[in-house]
Amino acid sequence: MKKTAPVQERLQTDRVDRAILRQLQRDASISNVALAAKVNLSPPACLRRVERLREAGLIRATVALLNPKALDAGMLVLIGVVLDRSTPESFTAFEKAAQKVPGCMECHVVTGEFDFFMLIRTRDSDSFNRLHAEKLLYLPGVRQIRTFVVLREILSTTAFPV
Repeated sequence: MKKTAPVQERLQTDRVDRAILRQLQRDASISNVALAAKVNLSPPACLRRVERLREAGLIRATVALLNPKALDAGMLVLIGVVLDRSTPESFTAFEKAAQKVPGCMECHVVTGEFDFFMLIRTRDSDSFNRLHAEKLLYLPGVRQIRTFVVLREILSTTAFPV
């Protein structure tokens, strides 16, 4: 995954840039020639625009989206976490530890009843119970964990509206 510089100032995008971004979100493996045809540009002009979008940080990475069920990680769990203290040190310690939790796909600082929400993928309830008992309960500074097992995914997307 190629790292890009942080976005310094907002890049002005036009209709063609947005069309390129939409196409790449649908299929990032599309060839430059095919992409150029879909957005009505010459291949060299299309390649220049894609590189400009990357350099500006609008395209963070090009990845393959894997099928969790096919990889034996079909169970999705949302976890609300409350820390015992609201200090920068306790937040930092938790954030570092959360990044090492197996199957943790996302971790967000939130407002309201919880301090963090984590999104975890695991095989099944037995594997989640082991993860809970061996890892989650030992995350630093945790006062309370609330677990929400997803019964059915209605919408799961990585596509950002452009």
